[in-house]
Amino acid sequence: MNYELVLLGLFTGAVTGGFFALFDVPIPAPPELPGLMGIVGIYLGYKIVQALDLSVDLAGTFGL
Repeated sequence: MNYELVLLGLFTGAVTGGFFALFDVPIPAPPELPGLMGIVGIYLGYKIVQALDLSVDLAGTFGL
């Protein structure tokens, strides 16, 4: 994992969040912890399925 990119992403997000707060614009993310944890859950689920090397061929399932 490239920690430099992680820190850059965190910094960029913080600056963007500050911008939204400064101009009193609603953030395009869940404003409460349960919503944020839902996003974290989506990410973790994605990574788990990747680690287990699982996939479904949707085009094949529908005969495309």
